[in-house]
Amino acid sequence: MKVGFIGLGIMGRPCVLNLLKAGHAVTLWARRRESAEDLLAAGASWADSPAELAGEVELVITNVPNTADVDNVLLGENGVAAGATPGLVCADMSTISPIGARRIAGRLAEVGVDFLDCPVSGGEVGAINATLSIMVGGKADALEKARPALSAMSKSITRIGDSGAGQVAKACNQIAVGATILGIAEVVKLARACGVDPAPVRQALMGGFAASTVLDIHGQRMIDDNFAPGFKAVLHKKDMGIVLETARELGIKLPESAHIAELIDQLIERGDGELDSSAIARLVWEDN
Repeated sequence: MKVGFIGLGIMGRPCVLNLLKAGHAVTLWARRRESAEDLLAAGASWADSPAELAGEVELVITNVPNTADVDNVLLGENGVAAGATPGLVCADMSTISPIGARRIAGRLAEVGVDFLDCPVSGGEVGAINATLSIMVGGKADALEKARPALSAMSKSITRIGDSGAGQVAKACNQIAVGATILGIAEVVKLARACGVDPAPVRQALMGGFAASTVLDIHGQRMIDDNFAPGFKAVLHKKDMGIVLETARELGIKLPESAHIAELIDQLIERGDGELDSSAIARLVWEDN
């Protein structure tokens, strides 16, 4: 496929490399061309604006920090919508609000562009290994158009429902990941308090019902006390904000989500916002 890609951060860069590896023709745009030089050397092409990029491809993929950034690159001046032709598909892999995703989908539909909200789970490791889980909201036929490219970056693609549904699934994912991190932090804390090495405890748990990717990856982070970012705390803060704002709009209470958000806020306030969000384990360990 002819694919345009916008967003060359910790997740975007390996995704572009996997698209190229799978044989797709990839055109890039970024605020700073120098940030794309290694990807251009790997075989990607360059566009001078999102509008120019949109006119050259069948599919535009965006992976940027927040709803405002998605708005800007898709709907802003010289954005994708300005250069799009009817039939273009936009797949946004960012994590944004479900309401924002539905609004953007409506605006793009006015110019004949199909929008898929395609948030992902799997972190930097999943992006590098092309094993991301992609949660999709939008039209089924638009997903089928995009599937060859999305498959080059993922091990799992699930259409959840109409526009915004992918973002709902991602919000649910962030609750589950955060809650599991807290549980594993308490596992490590209890084992150490009892004088037991948490490493073989983790190994044993990986053989039973407690096994999970979070226990595998983040459990090892905790044992090593190595919280180099795969998913920064500042980004998890943004995602939990989406969770809690959606809950407020629906009039429901999510007490565990509020607790996760509170701990992430504390981590950031003490200057550790650039660490992996699993570093909230340190707060659990410090609380007697």
